[in-house]
Amino acid sequence: MGWFTAPDYWLSRLVFQRALAGLYLIAFLTAARQFRALIGERGMLPVPRFLARMPFRQAPSIFQLHYTDRFFATCAWAGCAVSAALAAGLESQLPLWGGMLLWLLPWVLYLSIVNVGQTWYAFGWESLLLEVGFLAVFLGNDKVAPPVVVLFLLRWILFRVEFGAGLIKLRGDACWRKLTCLDFHHETQPMPGPLSWFFHHLPRPLHRIEVAANHVTQLLVPVLLFTPQPIATAAASLMIATQLWLVLSGNFSWLNWITIVLAVSAVHLPHTPPPVPDPPVWYEVVVLTVAALLLWLSHGPVRNMTSRRQIMNRSFDPLHLVNSYGAFGTVSRIRYEVVVEGTTDAVPREDSGWREYEFRGKPGDPRRWPRQFAPYHLRLDWMMWFAALSPGYADPWFGALVERLLENDRDTLRLLRRSPFPPDAPPRYVRARLFRYRYTSWRELRETGACWERTFVREYLPPTRLAADAQRP
Repeated sequence: MGWFTAPDYWLSRLVFQRALAGLYLIAFLTAARQFRALIGERGMLPVPRFLARMPFRQAPSIFQLHYTDRFFATCAWAGCAVSAALAAGLESQLPLWGGMLLWLLPWVLYLSIVNVGQTWYAFGWESLLLEVGFLAVFLGNDKVAPPVVVLFLLRWILFRVEFGAGLIKLRGDACWRKLTCLDFHHETQPMPGPLSWFFHHLPRPLHRIEVAANHVTQLLVPVLLFTPQPIATAAASLMIATQLWLVLSGNFSWLNWITIVLAVSAVHLPHTPPPVPDPPVWYEVVVLTVAALLLWLSHGPVRNMTSRRQIMNRSFDPLHLVNSYGAFGTVSRIRYEVVVEGTTDAVPREDSGWREYEFRGKPGDPRRWPRQFAPYHLRLDWMMWFAALSPGYADPWFGALVERLLENDRDTLRLLRRSPFPPDAPPRYVRARLFRYRYTSWRELRETGACWERTFVREYLPPTRLAADAQRP
């Protein structure tokens, strides 16, 4: 079938696959380095406890068959190795079926992680990586030209990512319709980056232009993805430019980067494609069957987008084959932060020697400038932002976090930038307090060197100690 492949997109596929493999590598590395404290056997939300109440059909995962921390670590590091091999182009050295199996392996491994990750893996970019990663299995390697239908489905995902995000903004917070959301967003976003302070202090008329441009890019430009070239390339290029602007303005894990990778698949890169034989019949049958299944499953996201009660970041099947996306349907006007402190005093008082724990990414010390972490994902730091919005977000895990801090748990402390207590002298009490944070002005920055100014709001968690310590005099 001559219409089945698009040889002119051979280079676009190459760039897409290498970049996607790089994102897989970052995702597996994040899992390998953070899982013990978050979902390990002694984690805040242990996988074994979750699996005891979750049937396989609702959360398919290889960890349903067997779980130990060592086995999880093996799977995560294996995912890193396979991703690195794919980034190096190993699948091109294999037969077509071998390359497909190699791409299937990281998808199975990461699906298994996400489906037991609970709150820590409930972010939209987890499902997005899985949905895109599943399609990559059927994109082929150097033994065949890229299938047209798979390229179309990648654009369909990109359309839903952008259009869904645009709709949730218009239907959500009124500030998006008034073009005023960026008066607050750079200051109140989950994890500011090193340039976020400067973005916040851009002139307000420029913020209005930014919001208007965002509406155009997310509500009008996505339609152009399905037009002939070079219009589709221009639309995808505009999306890439917008996402790079977002990369500069904050830390959004790999959300912006995977959107860029998706857009690359729609860009027509001039080149002379190498000669390849016609695809085998079995490959055509498999690709068309999968495409038909995914299009049928897409009725869920389509209904969600057209609904007045549109939901962000929802999976419509346990395999995360099709999902809905969106971000910042509402924008906070005030930034709150939970500051966690400990003391070794036997009796906790307000004037005790309270010492603050420093997190890697979330704001803490007002003089510490934010760093760039994305596309690496600091899961605890992100969830601390949600905890500041409402204690209900933190109910499942915050008590366990405090308990681990009281124990000076090594794996938990590795998630932090710095603990104020030496390994052999844990705190006697830990407390949490809620502060309001705001960016300093240019004058305040020059005078104090602080990028943040914070004001105490209320107690978040009273001084707490381990039950065993309560028995000591």
